[in-house]
Amino acid sequence: MPAGLLILLYLFAALLPLGLAWAQGLEPRSIADELASGAGILALAVILAEFLLLGRYRFVARRVGTDIVMRMHQLLARGAAILAVVHPFLYTTRRAPAPDWDVNRQFFVMNDFAAIWPGMIAWLLLPALVLMAIGRNALGYRYETWRLMHGLGAALIAGFGVLHTLRAGRYSADPAMGYVWLALLGIALFALAYVYVFTPLAQLRRPWTVTSVDPVAERTWEVTLRPARDFAFRYRAGQFAWLNIRNTPFGPHENPFSISSAPSAGPEVSFIIKELGDFTRTIGSIQPGTRAYLDGPHGHLTVADHKAPGIALIAGGVGIAPMMGILRELHAKGDTRPTALIYGNRSEAQIACGDELESLTREHGTRLTHVLCEPPASMACKLGLITPEILRDHFGNAEHRAWLYVLCGPPAMMEAVEEALIALGVPSSNILSERFSYD
Repeated sequence: MPAGLLILLYLFAALLPLGLAWAQGLEPRSIADELASGAGILALAVILAEFLLLGRYRFVARRVGTDIVMRMHQLLARGAAILAVVHPFLYTTRRAPAPDWDVNRQFFVMNDFAAIWPGMIAWLLLPALVLMAIGRNALGYRYETWRLMHGLGAALIAGFGVLHTLRAGRYSADPAMGYVWLALLGIALFALAYVYVFTPLAQLRRPWTVTSVDPVAERTWEVTLRPARDFAFRYRAGQFAWLNIRNTPFGPHENPFSISSAPSAGPEVSFIIKELGDFTRTIGSIQPGTRAYLDGPHGHLTVADHKAPGIALIAGGVGIAPMMGILRELHAKGDTRPTALIYGNRSEAQIACGDELESLTREHGTRLTHVLCEPPASMACKLGLITPEILRDHFGNAEHRAWLYVLCGPPAMMEAVEEALIALGVPSSNILSERFSYD
């Protein structure tokens, strides 16, 4: 399914209730009142359609891109929150029980508490949920705690929002409109159940076992898993998976990590993980034989479908993980295209898989450039950050504009690199990036 058609389907779902309200042909009220109703209808429809942008549906993310899906999820949620907040304040019509003769609620706005209280709860929860998502890092919530609260909060907002509009909505009094709201709510809750119920049930039939946990840099480990039963896990180099170690597959205890192994290397799958917080603080203490579960593969950070004449990999810190998978696969397949890796870190101790990277420069011909903020005197590398000047030195020739550029690392680094590459004339379609943080 083309990406454009997926976007049109999303817009159709989000705008359908608004279109049905307009098609009823009710006597128009004041402009302020119609804007109030429209804001409420659109906000609720967007919220319900948001459940389809959870980033876990491969048929969507594979075509649109995980970054775009997640950014859309964020921006649309914020827009819906603004519409929902202003919705009750736009009404100018008298708030009182409508008399029998005002069947279309043209001169009165429903103020029955039984109809209003669900909307009040949804109205309070939605901005709180959005603000908690924006400030998650500053608030210091554990990722697992935040994820559980986010999922439950979204389900409550959807349920109370639909209950409110069915009880109080002027246009939702139409049976067809009511059925649409219930159908959209059902789809939204099914999407949530797919992530938290159906996917974990499937994972129970495909468990994994930790085979090794090896240090590859300062506070950085490569965790390798093997299927505990006979099944195939098909992925492409550079993709990621949701990893859950030591826990049941149910619940919020999984985290997304890039796959660092090569698909052609065999059934084992590896992840390079840095001790950054939450459960990763204990990653080095995991023992071989520990049970694990995977949901994947996900993501589009892969060169498999691209026929570019050359490949440039630009990584920062633990962003080397998908690059290792790509380089290992290119080497295993004997891909002769020229490749270059620019790898940024604070110090030499943070360079992951340093010996293997040196081997790849000799055996595969990869051009390797280290960029360090605190380099040792004996090491040949670039000093500081990955700057436009470094990128120009490596990719400033006209032929480099046709190369494929793969980026992974801190968001600020990726934004700066993207801007520098575009300034060099590289088309944005030739730049692949994937973020696990979006603000």
